[in-house]
Amino acid sequence: MEKKLVYFLCTGNSCRSQMADGFLKALGSHKYEVRSAGLEAHGLNPRAVEVMEEANVDITNHTSDVIDPEILQEADYIITLCGHANDNCPVVRNDKAERWHWGFEDPAKATGTELEVMAKFREVRDSIKNRIEQFVKEGN
Repeated sequence: MEKKLVYFLCTGNSCRSQMADGFLKALGSHKYEVRSAGLEAHGLNPRAVEVMEEANVDITNHTSDVIDPEILQEADYIITLCGHANDNCPVVRNDKAERWHWGFEDPAKATGTELEVMAKFREVRDSIKNRIEQFVKEGN
């Protein structure tokens, strides 16, 4: 069985798309090839790395990349994780791709104490994990 290519897109490819990428690789690598990118490359957010480690998913070797038109063209699923990426994703001439938007709050914009900010990262991480588990279970 050929693996389906999933392309997660976000604004900066630093938090949400990285978490989704990590979870789908961990939970669905038997069915999916996974890539992630952003409209811009903001670098991998260290808090995202930390909360993913807490969930036993290592994303330390991930890179923050900008959208690659070739991967976009080949993707079976194009999934945006923030409204900005959904609104500004390049137009794709890819008839086979299913395009979905899974909106998640940006944990990098959280304010407050370090504990409050990390709580927001964990909340978003857990929401993304739940959505990835559902995606894999539905067997798209």
